[in-house]
Amino acid sequence: MTTPAPTVVPGSFLTLHYRLAGPDGDDLVNTFTDKPATLSLGSGELSPALEARLLGLVEGTRTTLQLEPGEAFGPRNPEMIQRVALKLLRELGDPDETWSVGDVVQFPTPDGSGNFAGVVREVDTAGEWALFDFNHPLAGQPVTFEVQLIGVL
Repeated sequence: MTTPAPTVVPGSFLTLHYRLAGPDGDDLVNTFTDKPATLSLGSGELSPALEARLLGLVEGTRTTLQLEPGEAFGPRNPEMIQRVALKLLRELGDPDETWSVGDVVQFPTPDGSGNFAGVVREVDTAGEWALFDFNHPLAGQPVTFEVQLIGVL
């Protein structure tokens, strides 16, 4: 009698290859070309929506999943687009720094325990402020998630 292959359940420890691609098909993450990733489901290493798609898969499975716009990283939130005074940015960082559209800037969390990123969307011509988008870059976007489950514990 053969033992059934392990199945992904909440809290599983996984060894896997995965590829995450945005709507243009470009890879954002691809472990297939390097060593596999190891992660524990529920630890926050993958978004909850991606983790949910792994549940029930059997060790050895290789599949490609299409996630609907906003499913993987939530919808775009207009409240996450905010103006920040350049004076404040210079106080927090390099006083001689300049910013351009498309730059990614790290901000400290209010409690100082970490960072979060914002993308410059616009810079005031008078040099007073910059408009930052703090949404995840893939918020509101369809995502392709390819996975090969090597091991499930």
